Amino acid sequence: MLRVCLFLVLFASVCWAQDTKTEAKSDIRDLVEHHYADNNGVKIHYVSLGEGPLAVMIHGFPDFWYTWRDQMQALSKNYRVVAVDLRGYNKSDAPKGVEQYTMELLTSDIVAVIRNEKREKALIIGHDWGGSISWSLAMFYPQIVEKLIICNLPHPNGIIRELKNNPQQHKNSEYARKIQQLGAKSLSIERLSYWVKDPEVKKVYVEAFKRSSFEAMANYYKANYPREPYATREFPKVKCSVLMIHGLKDWALLPGALNDTWLWLEKDLTLVTVPDSSHFVQQDASETVTRTMKMWLSR
Repeated sequence: MLRVCLFLVLFASVCWAQDTKTEAKSDIRDLVEHHYADNNGVKIHYVSLGEGPLAVMIHGFPDFWYTWRDQMQALSKNYRVVAVDLRGYNKSDAPKGVEQYTMELLTSDIVAVIRNEKREKALIIGHDWGGSISWSLAMFYPQIVEKLIICNLPHPNGIIRELKNNPQQHKNSEYARKIQQLGAKSLSIERLSYWVKDPEVKKVYVEAFKRSSFEAMANYYKANYPREPYATREFPKVKCSVLMIHGLKDWALLPGALNDTWLWLEKDLTLVTVPDSSHFVQQDASETVTRTMKMWLSR
């Protein structure tokens, strides 16, 4: 009997090790399903993984759905996770004209994805421009936002205040003004992918950027990035719980903009800062970000 038990234990250990090894090697691209939502003729591509309550992940600049690969795998155990390609990126449509990239239309793309999933509410997770879209969804579509997770994108009021009053933030935002002025001419695949350190992952990004529209990327800045004179506005207060994760080495969005975020919320705020991470915190500190999300969501 003892030998049988030992055999079963050893067999289970080997199977577990093989499963773990297989999971570690599996690429998220082989696991996800591909979908398209239609927003008044603009096709928005997104991928899905898992079952359960809906979680929508929204990338920023310059990026695409693959940025969330680690978080998707972890959250898919409890959620139906969908990661979107914003309009202009990868496999989503890239309509012509700056007017096609207003925040109103960008948020409506995400609403179209949620409706395509036949859901009424979703956990919204955003980074960079995806974070800006996420804030806007929470402010102007509160009925569809269950909870909000923001990675490296302060509240719009915080950004405008820092642009107006913080000389360093004004200086560090020169890249955005350059994109506004030069448009697609200021962008290239080399510049867009410089931040991706893993050579194999960089190949994936280069292929995605080849499918993307540089003109569309520039239009996000032309249509939405604050211009002088920087004037604050009265945004509706966010009505849901908020988790913010911010890499403190982000040179484009300095952490001073995080101050006073609680003034613009009606419910609780959890702020987690990551000292050694830069702008792409979900990749720079993947384990920390994933663990933080899971802990916060399990409260």
